[in-house]
Amino acid sequence: MQEINLTAITVIHLLGFQDTHSVTFIIFFLLLVVYCVTIGGNLLIIVLVSYSRSLHTPMYFFLTQLSVSDLILATVIIPNILHTVVDKDNIISFADCITQFYFFDVSETADCLLLTVMCYDRYLAICRPLHYPQIVNHPFCLTMVVVTWMMSASVVLIHTLTIITKLNFCGPNRIDHFFCDLDPILQLSCSDILVVEIEVTMLSAVLVGIPFFIILISYICIIATILQIPSTIGRHKAFSTCSSHLIVVSMYYGTLLCVYLVPNRPQSMNVTKFLSLLYTVVTPLMNPIIYSLRNKDLQNEAKKVICGFYRKTNYP
Repeated sequence: MQEINLTAITVIHLLGFQDTHSVTFIIFFLLLVVYCVTIGGNLLIIVLVSYSRSLHTPMYFFLTQLSVSDLILATVIIPNILHTVVDKDNIISFADCITQFYFFDVSETADCLLLTVMCYDRYLAICRPLHYPQIVNHPFCLTMVVVTWMMSASVVLIHTLTIITKLNFCGPNRIDHFFCDLDPILQLSCSDILVVEIEVTMLSAVLVGIPFFIILISYICIIATILQIPSTIGRHKAFSTCSSHLIVVSMYYGTLLCVYLVPNRPQSMNVTKFLSLLYTVVTPLMNPIIYSLRNKDLQNEAKKVICGFYRKTNYP
């Protein structure tokens, strides 16, 4: 019998981007700017909504939770990418890798559920305006947010513990990626990963497929209702209330589907890395920008806060 080495790995080498030696400084600088803008933009939305009474509405309350989720995602992923860009071979412990995957997955799951709740909010506001105040009240919003975060944290925790307890990780201890995603982690295992892959497929169907179906049906109803509005101004006003959310949903699910539709082969790894950058780095950056640029209320409140701060600074 041939003896198989089942020595558990303790450290992992994140290879990151190996072919960027000539542009290391440019990539590092761009990622640093993106990280600063992402943190600043999402914090600004949270502060503005908390500061202004006129923004104390369900839509903006859900938006602050989306910003919290984006802050978690950016903080978990981007500093690690910056380290990888500089060192080219970022060494982290196996426990840190699993922890990064956990918080990444919690953030992605929360994003998915929050976008669904926000879509339901827009559906009720446009298709059931008379019932909207009775349904979407403060207890409803608080319940939806608590359920979203509890479901995201608990389901991902169970999933992560299943991976750790059911699989043996004996190497190789190199991940050709810039963060600890699920597929790269499974490639470290020397166990049969079929059961885990089936579980992942089922969880994806529940946590991604069902919310996507709900969003799709909701927007079909929203568009049908908007088309029945007789005036052009009325249709434009109704559509403007959900256009930002529609853009964010399209960007989120578009990049997510592209990542998981790319064949898991070595020659497609660079494509996977690029697509992963879109939903781990670009999406948290673009969410506050999209909502800010297309939302007059947020722009007006930002101007008020800036002007108020300027007056206090110059006229003590």
